Amino acid sequence: MRAVSWAMAAGLLLAAACGYETGQRLTEPVTIDGDAIPAPLGGETGDAARGKAVFTDREQGHCVLCHAVAGLDAEFQGNVGPPLTGLGDRLTPGQIRLRIADAQRIWPQTVMPSYYRTGGLNQVGEAYRGEPALSARQIEDLVAWLSTLKTQDGEE
Repeated sequence: MRAVSWAMAAGLLLAAACGYETGQRLTEPVTIDGDAIPAPLGGETGDAARGKAVFTDREQGHCVLCHAVAGLDAEFQGNVGPPLTGLGDRLTPGQIRLRIADAQRIWPQTVMPSYYRTGGLNQVGEAYRGEPALSARQIEDLVAWLSTLKTQDGEE
């Protein structure tokens, strides 16, 4: 029994070291490579215009409640999370995708919701259990828009 446990632990460590960890607590199984989900969720193609709407719309992600983007025409921009101006310069689409899908995987104590996670959550309303906060399409739309946030000559 002990040999099996050691073999299993070694296999998990090897998989993580090779970058082939599976995100099993998410809505669908995904491959996580380091700090990124390289492949689009659900095979979806993101649309930047829809992503901007997800970012600002109260009925969707409403990311603007916590994050600010320079030059964004939004009535209120939050300061709980980091500003996202120039995010497309700092992170790859895969890194952005993982941070939206399961921020708590990277920062366990973050207040940012894991928008594509359905397992291991607390205080989820009965009507929302087993459902992600955002769909694969909404996340891919956000990834598409956030990836466009690049600086030119140090300014957005």
